Amino acid sequence: MIAEARLEDGTEAIIWPLLPEDREAVREGYERLSPDARYHRFLASVPHLTDALLDHLVDGVDGVDHVALALVSIDADHVGVPVGVARVIRYEQQPTAADVAVTVFDEWQGRGVATALLDELMRQRPAGVTELVTTITADNEASLAMLRRLGTVSVTPAGINHLDVVVDLTTPPPGRAPDATASPEPPEEPEAGDL
Repeated sequence: MIAEARLEDGTEAIIWPLLPEDREAVREGYERLSPDARYHRFLASVPHLTDALLDHLVDGVDGVDHVALALVSIDADHVGVPVGVARVIRYEQQPTAADVAVTVFDEWQGRGVATALLDELMRQRPAGVTELVTTITADNEASLAMLRRLGTVSVTPAGINHLDVVVDLTTPPPGRAPDATASPEPPEEPEAGDL
């Protein structure tokens, strides 16, 4: 399912599912990330995406248990530029829970890309997923703030400089009324997609 979005600075964008033919774009996009952004993505030093990682990040997207979306900004000449990707992957042993990850090119951070991606990702998340369970670095305040927008959050220390975060998607975060992202309808047709 393709969705339109408008970033905080007014930039028009399109969000669409990551497809197998996006494999090289994902590899090239990762090369554009700063070492810090790469570390925050995998919580480890991963200088380049291996073929095995690309198999998981692109070929493993099924639109049912692994949903991945790319956000493409549209410039004044109506040319699309990929600037970020988000994904949610259901845990096989815990079907109501899923991991979540968002990656935004450094020069696009702080412009609402992650917010737009997460909003759409929650609408298209796997049917029956009611909580997000993920690990972030303790210094990644931006990720924690994004997760707090999605529901009630619990945070637990998880070793040196890591936090385990659980987001209850069935309850709105403090100060926010329930909305459509709290209990989405399952998509009519599975989609596939990632950057």
